[in-house]
Amino acid sequence: MSFFISEAVAETAAAGAAAGPSMVGQLLMLGGFVLIFYFIIWRPQSKRAKEHKELVSGISKGDEVVTSGGILGKVTKVNDEFVTLQVADNVELNFQKVSIAAALPKGTIKAI
Repeated sequence: MSFFISEAVAETAAAGAAAGPSMVGQLLMLGGFVLIFYFIIWRPQSKRAKEHKELVSGISKGDEVVTSGGILGKVTKVNDEFVTLQVADNVELNFQKVSIAAALPKGTIKAI
């Protein structure tokens, strides 16, 4: 029995000797995680949001656009928050400006 007790004492002594990382090491690790979070998640998302805001503010009558729902149409009216798209002959639909996903080159509707 004393054989097992001495091993346990030896293990606790070895475990006590191994200390955790220092405070500086922990702060560097935390700073590294913050930098990774910034460059991988926050910065690209804010860049995409800025580009979308510029796209929405630049919409004018006659532009051809695609909505986030996949509807293709030509802009006939533009208000502060809404646009009216002509999706077919004598068919116009109202959408919020933020639902515009992309602006297309002129003539895209005819090519389809």
